[in-house]
Amino acid sequence: MSRIYDFLRRHPMWVDGFWALLLLGISALYLFAGQVVQGDTDLPSGLVDGLTFVPIALALSAAVALRRKLPEQMLLLATGAGVAQLVADVTVYPGDFALLVIIFTVASRGARWASRFALVGAVAAPSLSAVRWPTEGQDPSGAVFGTIFMTVTFVLAWVLGDSLRTRRAYYAELEERATRLEREREARAKVAVAAERARIARELHDVVAHNVSVMVVQADGAAYVLDSAPEQTRGALETISGTGRQALAEMRRLLGVLRTGQDPDGDAAAYVPQPGVEQLAELVEQVRSAGLTVDFRIEGSPRALPSGVELTAYRVVQEALTNSRKHGGDQVGAKVLLKYGERELTLLAEDDGSGEDRRLHEGGADGLGHGLIGMRERVDMVGGSLQAGPRPGGGFRISAVLPLPEAAEAAPAQRRRNR
Repeated sequence: MSRIYDFLRRHPMWVDGFWALLLLGISALYLFAGQVVQGDTDLPSGLVDGLTFVPIALALSAAVALRRKLPEQMLLLATGAGVAQLVADVTVYPGDFALLVIIFTVASRGARWASRFALVGAVAAPSLSAVRWPTEGQDPSGAVFGTIFMTVTFVLAWVLGDSLRTRRAYYAELEERATRLEREREARAKVAVAAERARIARELHDVVAHNVSVMVVQADGAAYVLDSAPEQTRGALETISGTGRQALAEMRRLLGVLRTGQDPDGDAAAYVPQPGVEQLAELVEQVRSAGLTVDFRIEGSPRALPSGVELTAYRVVQEALTNSRKHGGDQVGAKVLLKYGERELTLLAEDDGSGEDRRLHEGGADGLGHGLIGMRERVDMVGGSLQAGPRPGGGFRISAVLPLPEAAEAAPAQRRRNR
């Protein structure tokens, strides 16, 4: 039974065609009865004229058959059949049930003008029928009641159709909203994935580029003095070992974030604390041990900073020193200035290198320039600004300004740190 129901739902024209044939058959039987007993006054005299009746019956049956496919056209066809019925004096017969069907159909799925036109027809048709074919011997109150009853029936058909239209529009809006929300969800997911990939790329670049660079420099130095200075070789190997452990610890932190899906400030960060401005001195010492001369100064009054600003400051200085060591040449020297202002933290990292500088070759397939891209992204995330470019007189300069909250806003962070 369910298969038959599903088939009929997929082929509504077949259902309408069946009802149209049934209505046409009933009309034919009614016409035949009128022809046989045409002397009987109980049957409408207009049914005796088959040449007039048949086109009207065919038109109304066609309106039922094609009502879903062509609702507006079938409304006009049914209206024409009704007018012809009035003019030709074809009295009301069972085939007029098609008028109720087409009014319901147009109200539920037709154009707005057609729906309003159908409502006018629903109100006017019973009154026109009562005037055109009055019942002999019926008292006026009975005629008025019958007309009102038929009018209510026709109007109710229009109301049901219009309610169905409203419900369909509501369901269509819900489906459209669900589709739109799904598209927005997918778009947000893509943006989140892209942002996460960029964040992971920045972290990996900062960890790998800096630590591996230190390890390579120390390994080259150890190989150079392996035979002549064993103590220096041992110190270089210790630096390589310590740097490698630090890199592994930060890599474990990143892998923990990826596995758990938690924020770096959460439990996944238990492997190693996020670096901040307090670790800049250690970073500078590490770089100095790798052979780079660094002048590190702090101006202003150090105070508690948001974790995002601290991490950004650390990574910017780390990348700047890594680039100085990689691109500045053999005798390069660097300067790092950390200046606390009332409303911003200023970072200045510059070197006097004279080697081939490829830092501005951004986004290359070999990874060149991704450090500057990562710095800009980090600074943008905290609402700051960054300038990077060649330094007058030779070398390279990186300047970043990171906005800071009011002192009152920073106080809770200071209390948490003191705990």
